Amino acid sequence: MQNNTLGNIESIGFMALLILYFAGSIFYFIYAGAKKEKAARAGYILVLVGFAVHTLCIIARGVNAGRLPLTNQFEFASAFAWGIAICFLVFVKKFGFDALGMVVAPLVFLVAGYAFMQNREINSLMPALQSGWLGFHVCTAIIAYGGFGVAFGVALFFLLKGKLKGSLAERVPDEKTLDNIIYRAVSLGFLFLTLCMITGAIWAKRAWGSYWNWDPKETWSLITWIIYAIFLHLRLRGAVSGRKAAVLAVVGFVCVIFTYVGVNLLLPGLHSYA
Repeated sequence: MQNNTLGNIESIGFMALLILYFAGSIFYFIYAGAKKEKAARAGYILVLVGFAVHTLCIIARGVNAGRLPLTNQFEFASAFAWGIAICFLVFVKKFGFDALGMVVAPLVFLVAGYAFMQNREINSLMPALQSGWLGFHVCTAIIAYGGFGVAFGVALFFLLKGKLKGSLAERVPDEKTLDNIIYRAVSLGFLFLTLCMITGAIWAKRAWGSYWNWDPKETWSLITWIIYAIFLHLRLRGAVSGRKAAVLAVVGFVCVIFTYVGVNLLLPGLHSYA
């Protein structure tokens, strides 16, 4: 039986996290437009607090539903935003690239906002989802998408670096550092996307009797994996770096978004629930 108190906590918390992510985005824009280091610190703290509230919301929904909250459009979109947020917080802390918040904090807000617009009813699991592989499969996808989201944000800065002016230009690392961050973020995402596809294949065998069904989401996940595999192959061979690598990172993330949103809207299949 669902708990109304937990439901209310989740609803209020989700509104709060949207406000926190939005406010964090605003402070990052203030930081980028003026030499105010405190604005970057405030933006980071707001996103961090938003992430903490987000985590509590996911836990509350999971307890209320009596299962992992990763099985429909609302739940996965919420987890998608959560994955980008945690990867963003880690990469900003590691590389000190505060201006990245200009791109990634709004991205987290938009994905969370998309989740907010979905049906938030808690329904019973369909038979195909009643598997222990659900957690492994979806959690790896969340981290993968988070890494690719960070790579996308850094790639945009790389591509626009020559056009940046004023204090913002001073806050963006050199091209070698940007290229290195893109590589590390893509490597993280690719590792977890590979695990996502392996666990998905095992799950599909148990649920539908076949490791691979050429479902639209499976097909586009494979296309996304191939794009990032090409990126890493060429990067390790020294055949691509800099601007070309940044373009591939952007193209890859466009495929990520299409795999999640576009496929659900235009190409329904076995994965239409998420």
